[in-house]
Amino acid sequence: MDKSYSNLFTYDKDVSLKQSLPLAFEHLIAMIAGCIAPTLIFAGAAGLDNSDSILLVQMSLIGSALTTLLILYGPIKLVGSKLPMIYGVSFSYVSTMIALSGQFQTLGPRNIVAIVLGAQLIASIVSLVFGYALKYVLPYFPPLVAGTVVLSIGLSLYPVALNYMGGGGDLSMAGWGSWQYWFIAAVTLLTNIIFTHFGKGMISLASVLLSMVVGYVLAFFMGYVDLSPVANAGWFSIATPLHFGIRFEGSAIAAFIIIFIVTCIEGIGDMNSTTVGGMNRPATSDEIRGGIIGFSVANIIGSFIGTLPTATFSQNAGIVSINKVINKKVFISASIMILIAGLVPKFSSLLLTIPFPVIGGATISVFAAITMNGIRMITSQPLSMRNTYIVGVSVAIGFGFTQVVTAAHNAGVTFMPQSLEVAIGSSPVVLTTIFAFFMNLLIPEKEEDK
Repeated sequence: MDKSYSNLFTYDKDVSLKQSLPLAFEHLIAMIAGCIAPTLIFAGAAGLDNSDSILLVQMSLIGSALTTLLILYGPIKLVGSKLPMIYGVSFSYVSTMIALSGQFQTLGPRNIVAIVLGAQLIASIVSLVFGYALKYVLPYFPPLVAGTVVLSIGLSLYPVALNYMGGGGDLSMAGWGSWQYWFIAAVTLLTNIIFTHFGKGMISLASVLLSMVVGYVLAFFMGYVDLSPVANAGWFSIATPLHFGIRFEGSAIAAFIIIFIVTCIEGIGDMNSTTVGGMNRPATSDEIRGGIIGFSVANIIGSFIGTLPTATFSQNAGIVSINKVINKKVFISASIMILIAGLVPKFSSLLLTIPFPVIGGATISVFAAITMNGIRMITSQPLSMRNTYIVGVSVAIGFGFTQVVTAAHNAGVTFMPQSLEVAIGSSPVVLTTIFAFFMNLLIPEKEEDK
């Protein structure tokens, strides 16, 4: 390697823009599809109109950039890890946000967003406490428990992807499931597979984004893209604080607290992945605490400015492991690019013209990756009878009970208070987490389990 590039492999040394910008753009490409897709899915589920959807996409990008900058700079002790990482709006919350959209549909789209942001605010405060008390609570969330929850998150998102591949929205809508939608989704998925497994370098790393481009072009020529919202959008705007408001619902808060704790544990894995892959060492306890506390502070701020919950982006941690580039300037440049993208409504409105089948075809691989990350975490511990029992029963109860609640709801049968239905029956992730946590505590670990 040319010595002039050696500073790229250190955190604080100076590098030129000529060196940092291409690598920053690589991180932008790797994260942007994964950042906007959860927002687009939630905006559709909540029923937001075009202008509010554009604002939500804008604030997702702006909030992701600000979260990353906070983590990089660590302006206050233990607020920020100062590790080379990218943060963005996470898929981990999507299934719960969709469930809340259905439960509170009668309150209207903006109130649904307000409920999510209110739950985010309280859950962020809880995760902040979790960060400060990390050494005391971490033993209660071993890879077996955390992996089971991550597995359930991935599995719960598969129906979302397939629904979008068929046309998105309500299955009863006119045209849902038409061959044109499935064709667009299939081409997008096939392109993703080809780019991921046969592409090299940037093509492989940006496979999700590039497959969305291919699917988008195909959908455009098939007449499924309406560009009129782009023409009507402005060049610069930003949402005022509390544009959507904040509303507190106990059931939504309970669900979000669980997912935030799990996201913190996932973040620990991503931080270690970054330091081991890019710095040849594990993350220090101060870096882990600072990362979780910084993430929590950023989400507290995000709940007021209208940014959906963020988390570490594993795909960007993977880039660090591959190219070993850890220079802070690269990640600051990437953050600024993300911020600029969020400040331009025309760009955000263009993203909103992406048809549902394209989003579904491109993101099913992301959901599969989340599922496999859960399996990897689970299998990092022995697959003893005890451990497989905990995983199997937790997932069975989580998904089975949700199916029962959905069937009862569709049949007009009520067998529990609505608040409890939202808290534990709207998403399989919640009950899966509760059962995995308590079974791991209560079922004794025998010698042969170790």
